Amino acid sequence: MAAAIAASSPKYSPFRSPEFNSSFLSGAAQSKGLCFQVKPIRRSRDRNDARLVVTAAANGEASGGGSFYFNFTGFPFPLGPFLNRRTQRYEAVKDSIWLFEQEQALGFSSVSTNIRMTVIKLKSGGLWVHAPIAPTKECIQLVKELDAPVEYIILPTFAYEHKIFVGPFSRKFPQAQVWVAPRQWSWPLNLPLEFFGIFRSKTLQDEDLSTPFADEIEQKVLSSPEVGIGPYVEVAFYHKRTRTLLVTDAVIYVPVQPPECISNESLLASAKNGLAVRILSKGREVSDEPVVDNKMNRQKGWERMVLQILFLGPSNLLEPNASFSQMSQKLIVSPIVKTLVFSKVPEKVKDWIDRIARDWKFKRIIPAHFAAPINASRSDFLASFAFLDDLLEERYITRPSLSFLFTSLLGKAASYFPPDDMKTLSSLDQFLVSVGAVKKTVSGRKK
Repeated sequence: MAAAIAASSPKYSPFRSPEFNSSFLSGAAQSKGLCFQVKPIRRSRDRNDARLVVTAAANGEASGGGSFYFNFTGFPFPLGPFLNRRTQRYEAVKDSIWLFEQEQALGFSSVSTNIRMTVIKLKSGGLWVHAPIAPTKECIQLVKELDAPVEYIILPTFAYEHKIFVGPFSRKFPQAQVWVAPRQWSWPLNLPLEFFGIFRSKTLQDEDLSTPFADEIEQKVLSSPEVGIGPYVEVAFYHKRTRTLLVTDAVIYVPVQPPECISNESLLASAKNGLAVRILSKGREVSDEPVVDNKMNRQKGWERMVLQILFLGPSNLLEPNASFSQMSQKLIVSPIVKTLVFSKVPEKVKDWIDRIARDWKFKRIIPAHFAAPINASRSDFLASFAFLDDLLEERYITRPSLSFLFTSLLGKAASYFPPDDMKTLSSLDQFLVSVGAVKKTVSGRKK
């Protein structure tokens, strides 16, 4: 069964629709896929490149558990879902780039988002896999349906939520080379990659033209000094033929509607007025009425999830729409990444994003979370980092950067966050600095 849906680009994303919503436990590798085609409105030749194909296995209860995956690890909170991870596949660029998404939850909370693996077909006919997700039977079947060998598996970051799946995924494709971001570390124990099942991996280096895929996919490494318990490391990639920028956590684009991979059960659990809502209600009356399964409550659940992911303790979970509206449908740096990481090492980040914008003429961005692909230019990308210019103001009075010029013209709306929502995160940052868990830096100098 197929359905064609028109959506305005660049704001389109994998839409949730009650008519096509699969069961949370769906996903047999043997099941016949359901495919939906989403075609954006063609406004110009530069905006017509988003042909999206959604693939979801159905009838999971009779299938033998193609979405089953047991994981109960993570510190300080284990990463859920603990038993089932339904996989969605989307075609982002026809016959070239596919996106695979699963739900990822924070421990026992009602907070979930999507986690994304990106697969690119190389000129050789093989596949280049960025940030693997849980290798369920369904996920592996969806990869194999592309009818091409997996040649390279990429770990683009140090982050546990992406690292944990690389070993299990690589065992499904033992002939593939595994490439990892440099300076890998973990906490509270700094465990070697072999502990995570990652063997015989090779290390990605900044602007290394000797990698076997360098003719098609270039790379730039952000490797910061230690901002606290360890360094922040992320590798950005550029697929030259499709002019696509791949990042992990550097930027995000929050869609209005929740990703298809997040179950209705999770959204409704978030819509319930639990402890977090009561704490942040500021004395207002909180209803104890049961949550009815409808579009309005699922949307409220999504908005609450987003605000907790971005701010940890937003100002108003009871009525989240106002803050959510300010944070959605624009390219931004996540407030938590901005506050706890990028603001500590502004010169390193500035150099990284300037090199990306200078050397790569991308027209779309694919992050590892929230919406993708995002139709965005270099100026859009740089505008989301406008806060760096405030941190490095004196330096750029005498030597303006490319990003400074762009953001001067475009304004700084992309880096504006509601002050009330930022209070908890700012207080946490101040506390972590005071106890030495996180460092405070300005222009690369410790303060």
